[in-house]
Amino acid sequence: MSVFPPMFTDSHCHLTFPELASQLPAIRQAMQQAQVERALCICTTMEEFGQVHALALAYDNFWCTVGVHPDNEGVTEPTEQDLRAHAALPRVVAIGETGLDYYGMEDRKGGRSIADLEWQRARFRTHIRAARAVGKPLVIHTRSAAEDTLAILREEGEDGAGNRAGGVFHCFTESMAVARAALDLGYYISFSGIVTFKSAQELRDVAAFVPLDRMLIETDSPYLAPVPYRGKTNTPAYVPYVAQQIATVRGIGVQAVAEATSRNFEALFAGVRA
Repeated sequence: MSVFPPMFTDSHCHLTFPELASQLPAIRQAMQQAQVERALCICTTMEEFGQVHALALAYDNFWCTVGVHPDNEGVTEPTEQDLRAHAALPRVVAIGETGLDYYGMEDRKGGRSIADLEWQRARFRTHIRAARAVGKPLVIHTRSAAEDTLAILREEGEDGAGNRAGGVFHCFTESMAVARAALDLGYYISFSGIVTFKSAQELRDVAAFVPLDRMLIETDSPYLAPVPYRGKTNTPAYVPYVAQQIATVRGIGVQAVAEATSRNFEALFAGVRA
């Protein structure tokens, strides 16, 4: 690997999803042209892990995670030992994505309620315990569930001190107060293409506040393409647009954002330096 920091790093993408899986050669070429030199391929089910891991093994600028997305039902439920065993494999650098997703539950009249989502909370605890056991960070998804996400992290010992897993709140869309709480726990915060959306001024304010040494950038592709590609299929090649928006709100050059977020990627996901 070069002794110089890579230009851009996409810290969260889903290259095994149908929208992107068949286009990998074109995606990699576009990444090269956009100076996106590395990407973390995220696992969302145990069934998907083999494909995600194969990408990480096949390409020296891809790494992967192992975990089950909080909103996935009817899939293999991992035990702590399952996650630990998969996390020990080469080029697996994190546990996740995991967390809580209560989106749409608050307004439901009848049917399931937040109380019915104990299975999500139990799954999240399993992921946290596995991450602590193997000493690898968590990739956290939280949507309409910030209070419980933070509470469970604290209950499981992720209190910003001692032997904790640490990790990143990916695709951050929460309030300034939640950002402060996540930072107090020692977590990184990752911004996606949402930060470029016209309606996202509050999120841009958070991006201006988060310390540069605690920030990552991502695409969450194939979703959430940044302006000027909003509404189209997203790819890792678009992560520079996220960096440019953050540079703009902070009044600094995009190179500074690219270099800082790439250093942070290495600091958090220690395996990427191997």
